[in-house]
Amino acid sequence: MIFKPVKTPCVGICSTGIGDDVCRGCKRFSHEVIHWNGYDNDQRRVIANRLASFLAQVVANHFFIIDAEKLQAQLRHQQISYQSDQDPMCWVFDLLKAGASQITDISVYGVAVKREFQHLTLVELKQSVDQHFYLLSKAHYDRYFRPPQLPVAPSQL
Repeated sequence: MIFKPVKTPCVGICSTGIGDDVCRGCKRFSHEVIHWNGYDNDQRRVIANRLASFLAQVVANHFFIIDAEKLQAQLRHQQISYQSDQDPMCWVFDLLKAGASQITDISVYGVAVKREFQHLTLVELKQSVDQHFYLLSKAHYDRYFRPPQLPVAPSQL
């Protein structure tokens, strides 16, 4: 089986250079951004799968997919870039990135907004998804990768 190369998730908005442990653009951890070019395809795939899983989870908290085939057909028709091998929930975010400000009826794409988020515009929903995606990535980093903090002696307070 031949696997296609994993493209960089970089979106050109890197905050690791200013000290963030998790990039606010692509949601990779700072060490993943730094070492990306040294990773082999399997290592890159692990990172890409984690990011896609987190994104799909967050999008699913905001949206329902009524018809994935309709969504895919509309993405193709509108020439919106998406990865067909990812969870269709990731496609919803690709749709929002490409045209949240121009879409007046998301049901045309086979997608519905969950009731608790229907008061938000699609632009606000895109921002909410992006923020929650970042928070989930940051929580994962903090839980599994952040170096432990040394206790501070009372005399140093």
